[in-house]
Amino acid sequence: MEDDLVSEDDILLWSEKDFHDAAKRNDTGKMLELIQRGVNVKAKNKLERKALHWAAGAGNEQALRLLLDHDRDVDERDTEENTAMHLAAKEGHTEILQKIVETGVDVDERNVDGLTALHMAADGGHYECVKLLLDSGCNVNAQTNRNMNALHYVAQHGFAREASLLLEAGISVDAVDDQHITALHLAVFSNHSEVVRLLIDTECDLDVPDRRQQTALHIAAEHGWQDLAEMMLISGVNLNLTDKQGKSCLEVAARGNHVILVDMIIKADRFYKWEKDQMGSKQDCWLGRPLSFKQDHQPETQHLRSVLWSLATKQLCRGEWKILAQHWGFSDAHVRAIEQQWTGMKSFKEHGHRMLLIWLHGVVTAGENPIKGLYEGLVEISRTDLAECIRQKANAETSPPKMCSAM
Repeated sequence: MEDDLVSEDDILLWSEKDFHDAAKRNDTGKMLELIQRGVNVKAKNKLERKALHWAAGAGNEQALRLLLDHDRDVDERDTEENTAMHLAAKEGHTEILQKIVETGVDVDERNVDGLTALHMAADGGHYECVKLLLDSGCNVNAQTNRNMNALHYVAQHGFAREASLLLEAGISVDAVDDQHITALHLAVFSNHSEVVRLLIDTECDLDVPDRRQQTALHIAAEHGWQDLAEMMLISGVNLNLTDKQGKSCLEVAARGNHVILVDMIIKADRFYKWEKDQMGSKQDCWLGRPLSFKQDHQPETQHLRSVLWSLATKQLCRGEWKILAQHWGFSDAHVRAIEQQWTGMKSFKEHGHRMLLIWLHGVVTAGENPIKGLYEGLVEISRTDLAECIRQKANAETSPPKMCSAM
């Protein structure tokens, strides 16, 4: 019957769908057959994609070569304004991307979200595609509608190789997105230490605040990430910056009960002050040795650390550690942060022990005699008898006191 007849339009639509499917499968035989039957190679589906889009996204090089012989409009866009180049970069198809770039297409074409092919290659961690696009002269600092550059994407995912490529190409390391977030914020938030190291080595600004006024160190302090914090503390950060709640990095770490990190920040704060005091002098006793703010496990200080443990837990009375801390230049903020950890009525013993180890770090870093400093401190708080006892215990080790100056 006439109603059962298939219209020519229906046949044409089926042919175009078959052509798209063949491009997805890299079936060039079927594609040639349909071309000979007059199929429209530039026909688009509901997503506004044509066969060229499908071949590029699927990485089908043979299909793409065939299509380029019949369709040179490589810059046509789908409903999200992606070109074939975007789709090839997104999926990491380097050979396909190379063929498209060779047509002379604008490598900085943007889609509806403002992403270029470089953004997509970076987001997928496609090293060779990133390299190809950079070698093709793309704008390394292109920003999306959210003001993100390619470095934001690789930092978020922890793609260190791709980050190195972008940094070598001169990408803006301190660019901020619409939330004032830098690549460093994203790398720290996702705990990608290798990328953080790369960014620090490129001398990124460690003190940029985001919309919450948080620096990268605030984020590390919030999560208790010691290794990331160590990198930033060694490089030098502004520990006086506060977030929207008025909290410094030290207060954030204390609030999270990240005890070791609290002590690290206090050590760094005291070191910065000592370093500033030494500026212009010839004293450089710490230079040439690895600087660290983590817990001390050095064999050279083991005996003295044992003495300090005994002093804090068995000999110092409640409140005396605070007097010692004041004598040694600990700030009120330092003391409050140490006291934040409460484990019961005898918490003062642990507080005192932590303060003494922080003090020891500073003395060792400065190359001073810790036994002499400890003796003078105890005398200053009117514990002369205890001072002499501690000096005898500290000197009981056969090694000379100067060994304690090794980091």
